[in-house]
Amino acid sequence: MSHNDPLFTVTQLGAELGVTVRTLHFYEAQGLITPRRAGNTRVYTHRDRARMILILRGKRLGFSIKEIKEYLELYDTDPAHGQQTKALLKAAQSRIQKLEEQRQAVEQTLTELRSIALQCEAALKTLGAVPALAPKTESKTGPADTASGASKSIGRST
Repeated sequence: MSHNDPLFTVTQLGAELGVTVRTLHFYEAQGLITPRRAGNTRVYTHRDRARMILILRGKRLGFSIKEIKEYLELYDTDPAHGQQTKALLKAAQSRIQKLEEQRQAVEQTLTELRSIALQCEAALKTLGAVPALAPKTESKTGPADTASGASKSIGRST
């Protein structure tokens, strides 16, 4: 589709954005996009396309439908986009804080699981039953996760 085409069908827009027709209908039902009608066919403008790009980005970043809707409403009512920019900054800072808290919780959980795995390995070594664990490798986020082998055996019945 070229940039000269003024309208998109639901199939065209879905294909371009990598979403299903059902997804587009969902966001329409939520009031986030308002396609025109050509008879029984929904047709989407470049504005609808731009809004969908913002919606999908917001969802990917973890914002709720309500937050995305508020942001889009500000876009419509504030031609200078000052309020929108302030709201986006506040939302981004809040999301960053939540993600930092989640990262700390994940790091703490990983530390505890690594400790448990080491204790299990030591106990099994003492018993003379050394488990066949996967080789330890460095991950992108840190040292080897020795819990992977131990967690596989936790759910296994003997």
